[in-house]
Amino acid sequence: MNEEMMTEEERALATGGDEGAGRGRGVFAVHTLGCQMNVHDSERIAGVLEAAGYVRASQAQEEAHDLDLIVMNTCAVRENAAERMYGTIGLWAKMKRERPGMQIAIGGCMAQLDRERIARRTPWVDAVFGTRNIEDLPTLLERAKATGKPQTKVNERLEVFPSELPVHRASKTSAWVAISVGCNNTCTFCIVPTTRGRERDRRPGDVLDEIRAVVADGAKEVTLLGQNVNSYGYGIGDRYAFSKLLRACGDIEGLERVRFTSPHPAAFTDDVIAAMAETPNVMHQLHFPLQSGSDRILRAMRRSYRSERFLSILDKIRAAMPDAQISTDIIVGFPGETEEDFRDTLRVVEQARFSSAFTFIYSPRPGTPAASMEQVPHEVSRERIERLLALQERITAENLRGFEGRDVEVMVTGRAGKKDGETHRVTGRERTGVLVHVGVPEGEPMPEVGDFVTATVTHAGVHNLIADPDIAAGQTYMVRR
Repeated sequence: MNEEMMTEEERALATGGDEGAGRGRGVFAVHTLGCQMNVHDSERIAGVLEAAGYVRASQAQEEAHDLDLIVMNTCAVRENAAERMYGTIGLWAKMKRERPGMQIAIGGCMAQLDRERIARRTPWVDAVFGTRNIEDLPTLLERAKATGKPQTKVNERLEVFPSELPVHRASKTSAWVAISVGCNNTCTFCIVPTTRGRERDRRPGDVLDEIRAVVADGAKEVTLLGQNVNSYGYGIGDRYAFSKLLRACGDIEGLERVRFTSPHPAAFTDDVIAAMAETPNVMHQLHFPLQSGSDRILRAMRRSYRSERFLSILDKIRAAMPDAQISTDIIVGFPGETEEDFRDTLRVVEQARFSSAFTFIYSPRPGTPAASMEQVPHEVSRERIERLLALQERITAENLRGFEGRDVEVMVTGRAGKKDGETHRVTGRERTGVLVHVGVPEGEPMPEVGDFVTATVTHAGVHNLIADPDIAAGQTYMVRR
């Protein structure tokens, strides 16, 4: 799962607190690095702090650095996330010197993994907490105030499922709902089993109760989260649990759209494909991590599928859902990758026709088996990823051009950008997840966030679609609330 799957606008949907809400025990902001699971956890961090009497900062307060507490929820998946973490914490040290009473807290995967190093390198940080003890943050902050010393607590076992904690949701219309935490796979490049622990599933009834609750509060879309969502239920011997959950979502009145991320190809079974195809509110959008198109590299990664199997699953998905938009993850320069291995990846990408690909140069993570393998020179990896990006850019552009002239239904998430006053555009995603900027024709109603707009696509951009319909020419513009 990757932060790149979200637009900046979607990541910034948190509206902040009310200007007149006072300061409570302190005005706070949460800064999130990493995947959707981290975004979900940040909503819980905010909820725990609000329950303890803290007040979420308004946008104006954040911009003015008028904060009593700033929390970073960190990522450990790639080296650049760790570098961003330390760079940002360094900037916060200056803020703290300017506001001596301000506190800084570091949580998330890097805190779980590297708490001693964080405490040693950043002594101005007041509290360090892990992925498995979000609920301890207010207590750690109070101890730091009382003692004048940094506080660190990182649990090795998960005692409270994050979804049981209070929550401040970033969006009123879209909600993250975790169905599991942790991972039982042993991919040689991945640190997640160390930072998140073994896979642990929530009870289906609890998941459905949370979905019903967010829908009752106004949510129209949910995204089911897990490190491997489609292995949900395997721990209790029910290999059909995930497809049953998808079908149960179809019975929830008022729930317009259901998405999920991320599945593991090895566990993507026919019953899941059927549930996606047959449940009207389950969207035909899929993030399907390939990682490499070389069978030799897949074995070295300990990925429990091979390229032929991967492509055969894609064939089944597209046979059941011809409109499916399928994105992927690809690692370039995994230890030992040869030019022949890389060409296998290019071949699979050409065959797979992904709608988009999140591509990364392999980054060694300390404590993983791949970190001690023979590394590919960075300049070789850089040259390869540029070739891969060029191929995927071409495929993405060809795919997006296929939308031109078609009507799409877009759930509005916000304004299109800085030039909104000129374009009169709103932005959102159509049913298969493609980002669309919709122009509002003169005299037509301006949709609000959470409304659905059906409009004719007039132009395919590089990574999104433009719908500037001309009603007089017979093109479509309709708003549904």
